[in-house]
Amino acid sequence: MLIDLKGKVALVTGAGRGIGREIATTLAGEGAITVVTDVRPEYLDALSAEWRANGWRGEHQRCDAVVAAHGRIDVLVNNAGVAPGGSIETLSEEVWDLNQDVNLKGTFLMCRAVAPIMKRQRSGRIINAASYAAITPIVGGAAYAASKAGVHYFTRVLAGELGPWNVTVNCYAPGMIPTEMNHFDEAPAAHQRRLLDTLTLRRWGIARDVAHLVCFLASDHAAYITGTLIDVSGGKLATQIPRLAWEAAAAAGEVTLD
Repeated sequence: MLIDLKGKVALVTGAGRGIGREIATTLAGEGAITVVTDVRPEYLDALSAEWRANGWRGEHQRCDAVVAAHGRIDVLVNNAGVAPGGSIETLSEEVWDLNQDVNLKGTFLMCRAVAPIMKRQRSGRIINAASYAAITPIVGGAAYAASKAGVHYFTRVLAGELGPWNVTVNCYAPGMIPTEMNHFDEAPAAHQRRLLDTLTLRRWGIARDVAHLVCFLASDHAAYITGTLIDVSGGKLATQIPRLAWEAAAAAGEVTLD
């Protein structure tokens, strides 16, 4: 199966670093004309230099200039997000509002902007960043989990509303993928082991795992998938105690377990 996005126009938010950068780079590598946005222009300058070196087509500019420049938007990836938190009793309204404004309202505004364009084209792919926290939240993460659960159900409603125009809308739920935002792989060793013990595959994910899924959802191969939340977590808590299988395999000499 060959994923070919040549000639497609893709817009990726929060693309300056981490998962967003990998998504944008993967789409560009598959031939998409990829427009990127981020609140930090220095990240986008570095990204543009990388693309010029690889001969990929893409740019960073104001969102309202994309249609004027290319005549269409085929793929929207709402990747931009924040995750400040705290216990509910100590959580400030500012932190709560920041999560809702960036993660949920930002997704809403971008989708609302591209929906008329994709309806006019009678085609399009909208792919929103949810989180494993939308499935199972963590203590201290109420603001983030609420915003990402909102993205999940917003995605389902929008998929229903845009279905008649052949526009699909899906969201992805990354699990433990170390980034500059979460620093999973920089935690003390004992804490890392405790986190890894919740994963069926018991290893950190990488940004490319998410990027490959997004690339598939952006392609014609995913034309019959819409309204879904897809878990990209290495099987986090797929069973109650994933470590049990690893302990049994280690006892049989099949794997090593720290």
